[in-house]
Amino acid sequence: MATDNPSSAPPPPVPRTPARALLPQVLPALVIGVGASLLFLAIEWLSEELKDVLWDSLPDALGIGGFSSLWTIVMLTATGIVVGLVIWKVPGHAGGDPAEGGLDSAPVAPMVVPGLLIAGTLTLAGGVSLGPENPIIVANGALAYWLGRKAAPSVPGAFWVALAAAGTVGALFGTPVAAALVISEALVHKPGEGHGSLWDRLFAPLMAAGAGAMTTTLLAHPSFDLSLPPLPEPGWSDLLASMVVATAAAVFGLLCCYGLPYVHRAFRRLKHPMLMLPAGGLVLGLLGALGGSLTLFKGLEQMKELTANIGGWSSGELAKMAVVKLAALLVAASCGFVGGRIFPAVFIGCAFGMLAQALVPEIHPAVAVSSGVLGVLLATTRQGWLSLFVAAVLASSPTMLSLLCLASLPAWLVVTGRPQLELDESGNALH
Repeated sequence: MATDNPSSAPPPPVPRTPARALLPQVLPALVIGVGASLLFLAIEWLSEELKDVLWDSLPDALGIGGFSSLWTIVMLTATGIVVGLVIWKVPGHAGGDPAEGGLDSAPVAPMVVPGLLIAGTLTLAGGVSLGPENPIIVANGALAYWLGRKAAPSVPGAFWVALAAAGTVGALFGTPVAAALVISEALVHKPGEGHGSLWDRLFAPLMAAGAGAMTTTLLAHPSFDLSLPPLPEPGWSDLLASMVVATAAAVFGLLCCYGLPYVHRAFRRLKHPMLMLPAGGLVLGLLGALGGSLTLFKGLEQMKELTANIGGWSSGELAKMAVVKLAALLVAASCGFVGGRIFPAVFIGCAFGMLAQALVPEIHPAVAVSSGVLGVLLATTRQGWLSLFVAAVLASSPTMLSLLCLASLPAWLVVTGRPQLELDESGNALH
């Protein structure tokens, strides 16, 4: 029987965007994607060259061990001094407080970009436990927004920012899939933005992400494969292990989130970047001397070295590295260093997973490492799709995906509604 109740009527179909409206987006998406990748690769190359000078050539010339405790403390403290100078003196002050910025930060003025990139490069080269993603995304977003508004003033600024973010994420991970997952999650949070179906709104960002990913792949050949032994056929014990490790890793990652407001407040009492950054660098140097060279830098290459010796690390060594890296990420994110948190969080998850496997050798290494990365990323990024993607890519095993999807559910119940690794303008943790 028919009803006049409008709430029972089916929802209207989502209007489809015609091809003639999507085609003009192709060229700007390709240009921004390639440009985002080139800027990322330039910063990565420059930071690696500077890292070789600071940690190899210079200590060799001085007759000092490059990763000795003394050199680690000196280098991290000096990095804090130099980055503090950049933030203090360079126009734009390298943007706002890094503790208040996420992957979807609003575009900054172009004058901020040089200082932001200089500070980010020095942070990467100096051994600070932060990655390149946040400053690169902010810089690319600012440049794309500025150039896009000049070239096509009628186009919403959010369009250019989305292309830059997608191109950068694609470049960072060498695949457009990560960018598509991050942007689709953002569109769910902001359903009123854009018109047409999800794929219509993803068309240009996915094009930019593909261009960025291909540029990075062709020029740099990145690899996230940890060469973990493949998991042939997962069983019930693997599922249980994955859920337990991911949930425990999420709890471990939340320690960093809960500590951020307090540590951030302690550094803010110093009130000046030339006090906050050197103090943070000194603390990071002491942590690096305690944890060893693998706990320095963003963590990607160090993670490969860590997993190359599965079974060769004691549980005590793995626990120390996981705790030190977590503390280093907390300090670096609190004291004002410019950088992202995804790559250090991946290292933390990897060390935590290997610790679980060392304590319970029956857990398959791929299950332990992937689940540990999943849990820590869920806690520190609150990006569900990105966390699943990175954890699955590291295992390089299709059979792991179903386990990780199920393992993410109890881990998500632990982290949802909890403090995030990001602060609001008042210095309070976002939930």
